[in-house]
Amino acid sequence: MVYFLMFLLLLSIPLCKTDDQLTLGKPIFPSEMLISKGGIFALGFFSPANFSNSLYVGVWFHNIPQRTVVWVANRDNPITTPSSATLAITNSSGMVLSDSQGHILWTTKISVTGASAVLLDTGNFVLRLPNGTDIWQSFDHPTDTILAGMMFLMSYKSEIVGRLTAWRSHDDPSTGDFSFSLDPSSDLQGMTWNGTKPYCRNGVRTSVTVSGAQYPSNSSLFMYQTLIDSGNKLYYSYTVSDSSIYTRLTLDSTGTMMFLSWDNSSSSWMLIFQRPAAGSCEVYGSCGPFGYCDFTGAVPACRCLDGFEPVDPSISQSGCRRKEELRCGEGGHRFVSLPDMKVPDKFLQIRNRSFDQCAAECSSNCSCKAYAYANLSSGGTMADPSRCLVWTGELVDSEKKASLGENLYLRLAEPPVGKKNRLLKIVVPITVCMLLLTCIVLTWICKHRGKQNKEIQKRLMLEYPGTSNELGGENVKFPFISFGDIVAATDNFCESNLLGRGGFGKVYKRFPIYIDDNMKGILEGGTEVAVKRLNEGSGQGIEEFRNEVVLIAKLQHRNLVRLLGCCIHEDEKLLIYEYLPNKSLDAFLFDATRKYVLDWPTRFKIIKGIAKGLLYLHQDSRLTIIHRDLKASNILLDTEMNPKISDFGIARIFHGNQQQANTTRVVGTYGYMSPEYVLGGAFSVKSDTYSFGVLLLEIVSGLKISSSKLTPNFFSLTAYAWRLWKDGNATELLDKFFVDSYPLHEAFRCIHVGLLCVQDHPNDRPSMSSVVFMLENESTLLPAPKQPVYFEMKNHGTQEATEESVYSVNTMSTTTLEGR
Repeated sequence: MVYFLMFLLLLSIPLCKTDDQLTLGKPIFPSEMLISKGGIFALGFFSPANFSNSLYVGVWFHNIPQRTVVWVANRDNPITTPSSATLAITNSSGMVLSDSQGHILWTTKISVTGASAVLLDTGNFVLRLPNGTDIWQSFDHPTDTILAGMMFLMSYKSEIVGRLTAWRSHDDPSTGDFSFSLDPSSDLQGMTWNGTKPYCRNGVRTSVTVSGAQYPSNSSLFMYQTLIDSGNKLYYSYTVSDSSIYTRLTLDSTGTMMFLSWDNSSSSWMLIFQRPAAGSCEVYGSCGPFGYCDFTGAVPACRCLDGFEPVDPSISQSGCRRKEELRCGEGGHRFVSLPDMKVPDKFLQIRNRSFDQCAAECSSNCSCKAYAYANLSSGGTMADPSRCLVWTGELVDSEKKASLGENLYLRLAEPPVGKKNRLLKIVVPITVCMLLLTCIVLTWICKHRGKQNKEIQKRLMLEYPGTSNELGGENVKFPFISFGDIVAATDNFCESNLLGRGGFGKVYKRFPIYIDDNMKGILEGGTEVAVKRLNEGSGQGIEEFRNEVVLIAKLQHRNLVRLLGCCIHEDEKLLIYEYLPNKSLDAFLFDATRKYVLDWPTRFKIIKGIAKGLLYLHQDSRLTIIHRDLKASNILLDTEMNPKISDFGIARIFHGNQQQANTTRVVGTYGYMSPEYVLGGAFSVKSDTYSFGVLLLEIVSGLKISSSKLTPNFFSLTAYAWRLWKDGNATELLDKFFVDSYPLHEAFRCIHVGLLCVQDHPNDRPSMSSVVFMLENESTLLPAPKQPVYFEMKNHGTQEATEESVYSVNTMSTTTLEGR
C-alpha cells in the first residue's frame, strides 16, 4: 500500500526540465524550464499578471520569491496558444520558438550543426558549439536590464548598436516608449529617450575610467563601473564586490534608470540610485537655455550660468539671458571657468586639437559661446585621444555636481569701456594703498618676529616627542642634530652621497651620530647613516614630520628601520636613520640584473620578516599603528638581506579599542591601497594586510602590481594571480629566477596567503598574527580565497595618491584619486 501511494505521488508531480542545457531533439515546453548550474537564474515560459493569455520566454532570478524577469526573447510577439509552444534547437535556424501551427515567433537566425543552448550563472543564455565557442548570447540582445559582469556593447566602429528598451508597463514586456543608448550625434554621451526625444542625458565622457561607489546600507560592499574602449568597440560593464548579492541595472517603464539590489531581510528590491532622481531637475532641459541644475545644495535647483540672469524667475524652463550682450569685435570678451560641470548638449567636436588650440578655436570664432577640453588617452586605443568641444548655440541641459564634472569655459562680454575706466579710477588707488600697507606690515613682522618664530618652531619640534601623548605619555629622550653638522657631514648634500629619491625627498649617506649627555647628536666617524632630507614641495609638512619622529622614536623591532635623530632648520626638515647598504627591496626585485640575488630562501625570509614587522605595529607594540604606505620601495634591506619597514610619514595611531578610522585625505600608492580606503577613505589594520598581500605576490612573481609583462587580459597582478590560482596554473606565477631553488609547497602557500590578504572585503582578510602563523605552520589548513574584483577593472598604475575628493550622488559616495 505504501509503495502504491508513493507511485501516485510521483505521478502527481509535473515533469520539469531542470538542467541548464537545451539540446537538439530535446525542446522545452511551457511546463518546463532550464536552471543555471548554480541555481541563480531560470529560463522558461511566463505570463505577466494582467496578460494571462500571452506567453513569453524569458530569464529571471530563480532563488527569490518575487519573479524578476531580466531578459525576454519574444517581447513583441507573444504566444497566444500556450499549450502548443516549444523552444527548440534546430540545425537550420539555431534556437527557434514556435507554436503548433509552425509559426515561428522568435529565432536566433544562426544556422549551426551540433550546437546546444546553455543558461549560465551570470544570467547569459548562450548558443554554444561542441568546441566551447559561443556563437550567440542573450547579453548581445538585452531588453531592459544590465546584469553584473555583463559586457554591454554600446557602439561598434562609431555606430550605435546597444540599446536598452523599457517595458510598455510594469506587467507588459512589449517594447515601451523609453530607451537608453549612446547619442547618435556623438558617442561621447549616453541618453535616455522618450520615443525620439531626449528625456535624460548622462555626462559627456572625459575618459574611459573606473568609478567605484559604496552601498548606503552596507559600508563594505562596493559597485565598480567601467567603460572599456577597445578601439572599434565601446563596452559598459559593472561588478560588485560581493557576487552573492543579486543586483540589476534596469530602465523601467517610466524612463527611470535604476540600480537595485535584493534585500533578503525584506524580500524586496532595494533602490540604490536612480536617474533622473525623483523630483529633481535632471530631466532633459528642465532649466532652459543657459540654465543648469545645481546639485551642490541640499535640494537640486535651477540656476543661471555666470553672467546670466533668469528670463522669468517663476518659470525655470524659460532659462536665462545674458546680462551683457556679446559684441563681436567691439569691447572684447573673456572666458570664465565653471568647474564641476556636466557640460551642455548640442556641442560640436573638433578633432586633433590640444587644449590651447581648442581655446583658440573658440576665441577666434565670434559665434562660439563656450568650450571644454579633455584628453581621453587614459581610456583606450583611439587614434585621436583629444576631446575638444565647442558650443555655437544655446547651452542646454547642464548640471553642477561637486567634484563630479569638468571645467566649462564660458564666453562673456567685457564690461563697457566707460564703466571699466570709472572702476579703474576707484580700484587702482585703493589697491596701491593696500599693497603699500601690506608691505610695511610684512617687513615689520619679518624683522621683529621671524627669528622668534624660528626658535619657537625648533623648540616645539624638540619638545614634541617628549610631551606627546602618542607614546602613552612617556618622556622620550631624542637627539636633535644641528643643521650645520649635517651640511658639513654630507658635504653640503653632495650628489655623490645621494642614496636615492623617495616620495617626500632625497636620502643621503654619511657618518653616524655620537650622542652626548645633553642628547645632542654630532655626525662624526664610524658606521654610516642615512640622512632623509624632505623637500619643501614634497607634501610632507611639519605634522607628517612630527608623526614620523613620534612613531619611530620608541618602536624597537628587528624588522623596523631605526631612527637615530632629527633636525629642523627654517624650512628644512631632516631625519637620521640607520644606514642599510642594500637599499630597498624594489632595487633588487624589479631589476633583471640584480634579482638573481633574491633566491627563494631569501625571498621567504623577507616575506616573513615584513609580516612580523607589521604584526609588531598592529599588535605587539604599545600602540596600534597603521602604516598606510607599505610597498617594495619602503622595505629596506640590511647586509644579510633582512627586511626593515621604513617611511612612517603617513602612518596613523589607533587608541584604545579603535578598530577603524576614516579620512578625507587619501594618501598612499595606488595598487597597494585597499578598495575601502581608495573609495571611502576607511582604513584599519586590514588595509595594511591588503598592501602586504600585494607585496607578497610581487615578491613571489617578481612582477609589479601593474607590470607591462602581464598578459593583455589582466590589468593587475592580483587579477592575474587569482586567475592562475583558480585554473590550477599557479606555477606560471613564480619568478623564473628562483625556479630551481624553491620548495613548491612553500611558494604555493605564499601565493595562497597573498590571495587571502587581497580580498575585497576587509573582514575576509586575515590579521597579521594569522598571516605569520600561516606562513610558519605548513600543516595549517588555509581557507579558500575569494576573487578580488576591484583591480580587475582598470590599470591605474602605481601612482601615488595625495588628495581625495568624495562626492555624493543619490546617497552613493564615490572617490576620485589624483596622482602625485
